[in-house]
Amino acid sequence: MATQMFEGRGHAAVYQKYRFAPGKELQQTILSYLQEKKAVPGELAVDIGCGSGQGTHFLGEHFKKVVGTDISEAQIQEAKETPCMPNISYLVCPAEELPFQDASVDVLTVFTAAHWFDIEKFMREVERVVKPGGCVAISTYTVDMSVRYGDCSEKLTKIFRECWDVILKYSHNKVKHVLEDYKTIFEALPFPDKKRITDIYDPIPMTVEGVVGYMESASSYQTFKKNDPKTATSLLQETEKRMLEAMGVSSRETPVEFWVRHVCVLGCK
Repeated sequence: MATQMFEGRGHAAVYQKYRFAPGKELQQTILSYLQEKKAVPGELAVDIGCGSGQGTHFLGEHFKKVVGTDISEAQIQEAKETPCMPNISYLVCPAEELPFQDASVDVLTVFTAAHWFDIEKFMREVERVVKPGGCVAISTYTVDMSVRYGDCSEKLTKIFRECWDVILKYSHNKVKHVLEDYKTIFEALPFPDKKRITDIYDPIPMTVEGVVGYMESASSYQTFKKNDPKTATSLLQETEKRMLEAMGVSSRETPVEFWVRHVCVLGCK
């Protein structure tokens, strides 16, 4: 069974506010592969574990119909309340029990969610629903992140990572799939035509508030907060204060560049 970490409405709201869409490099990596395999433009794309829809939106331009699915009702509610193209819809279902007919899906995507699934059962569903010649793109951003601003990028990244390291101590054991760059997920994909790219770097435009909010949206931070709310809250407050001091600014709306490294598993049936 999938591990459910983003169930509460409060967590879903934080997730919707602070999680970012796939960056340009990741989007281009996926689109180039789909073009190479002649999978775009296509009829039906399905985005599994879509959360509040950050990754689902970019598929809307390339497919007649896009369906985002997630096991969390709260996440799907957030997704439905966010403006999107009319060809995008959402539904609640587990990744291991997809309500699609055999060989009916042109492209199946998963953005930063596959590590929560029961991988063996999920891959059986992938094999079942994807058309012959259809494609999958399963990606995640990794814990390799940096914060850039003027000449204090090194100091800012150090402050961020000190906070992030504390939060990661509360990670679920399924995060091991992210730490190993989705190697197990790549090996489990039942298509012979497949590849794994581990060095896709994207600068995400954010603010200081956004960087701190991203950490708040992490499942490991939510676990930390449940265990020790006072310490968890003060850690983020102190980290934001340190970042602003390092930058020599007072506004948490100050723009920064948040650099992330993506891993992407691509396959064609």
